[in-house]
Amino acid sequence: MPAPLPLDPIAEAHRQWAAHGWGEVADGMAAVTSVMRAQQIMMARVEEVLKPFGLTFARYELLTLLHFTRTGALPMAKASARLQVHPTSVTNAVDRLETAGLVRRTPHPSDRRATLVELTDEGRALAVETTEKLNAEVFARPGVPDDQLETLLRILAGLRRDAGDFDTGGDPTRW
Repeated sequence: MPAPLPLDPIAEAHRQWAAHGWGEVADGMAAVTSVMRAQQIMMARVEEVLKPFGLTFARYELLTLLHFTRTGALPMAKASARLQVHPTSVTNAVDRLETAGLVRRTPHPSDRRATLVELTDEGRALAVETTEKLNAEVFARPGVPDDQLETLLRILAGLRRDAGDFDTGGDPTRW
């Protein structure tokens, strides 16, 4: 990990935005840039845990999604929708996981056009093992004080909802 910078580059960018006449949007620029940098930091922590298992976060998400289903299988299109990624990304993840023996493709029992992706016993075991490791090393200490997590989650849920990420149709959500 590189040494910390002697100044906050986002605060400096904010100062420069204002100095160049963009002060009215400097806070927005700082917010967007801060969220993007926070995502990079969190992703690095997650991938550090997953790398010894030969997984990327995308592959881990798919294994975990399948583990959470009743049958351990989903149509590829449904997996794509639930993970909110392009179908090509799911195909790529399935290809790699299948090569590793963690999932298999099977014909859909009632739709000849669809293919199911199904968790193998090895995939199920790895989903549990990696989740336990992530819980202990990342999720238990996400880098935000416990008393601020609820506020952060509420803010991010609002951003996601307003961006069209989900629509509960007026039903209340957790945040």
